[in-house]
Amino acid sequence: MRFRPCIDLHQGTVKQIVGATLSDDVSQAPETNFQAHKPSEWFAARYRRDNLTGGHIIQLGPGNEKAALAALKAWPGGLQIGGGVHIDNAAQWLDAGARAVIVTSWVFHDGAVDDARLQSLSRKIGKQKLVLDLSCRRCGDQYLIVTDRWQTFTSEAIKPALLDNLARFCHEFLIHGVDVEGRCQGIETDLVALLGQWSGLPVTYAGGIQSLEDIAQIEALGRGNLDFTVGSALDLFGGTQLKYADLVSRYAGQTS
Repeated sequence: MRFRPCIDLHQGTVKQIVGATLSDDVSQAPETNFQAHKPSEWFAARYRRDNLTGGHIIQLGPGNEKAALAALKAWPGGLQIGGGVHIDNAAQWLDAGARAVIVTSWVFHDGAVDDARLQSLSRKIGKQKLVLDLSCRRCGDQYLIVTDRWQTFTSEAIKPALLDNLARFCHEFLIHGVDVEGRCQGIETDLVALLGQWSGLPVTYAGGIQSLEDIAQIEALGRGNLDFTVGSALDLFGGTQLKYADLVSRYAGQTS
């Protein structure tokens, strides 16, 4: 179980937002918990100094390319990148220094996984360089994957059979519990327990973490199979509940 760091970019600035408030409508600003005064490369350099591997940069909408490139330059080969990645630009992000690319929306079509797109992307860059973002929202007794900045529900539910199928083409999964993302009110325990039933590839869980007790719960419910990332609760992003230095000392050297 490892602590995976993050750099969330919105309009070129490192921010922590409430995930469910994202929108394609640029006139509707998302609810923001934190906006950094330091540039993206400062965070990347900090993670590099602390040897926190496997972290991710997420571009939340347009206007983030310059900041994303600066972060990758600050730690070439150290960070994954997602947000607007598709088959025509994936290799460019890898050439710019990304450890891997994170893809969601592009591999879905009409609410379902587009096998042809997924296979073509995996062949082009290699499965070791591909992370699938399967961020999801609760719908009844299921967790349905959401695309388009987490606003569009697909028909694909998180379950072991789906993970088995997708694992043939990628190296990792990144999964946000979108309904609790940025709220610092606790994790999606049912989702974590569901993910803990599967152990085929590394999986990073994000969403709602506010305390060391939440992290211990992820370890227990996830059966030690899950890594985690923390956003708004972390003092690095203006939070008061969790200290970055504590997570580095406790979890940075552990394995998935």
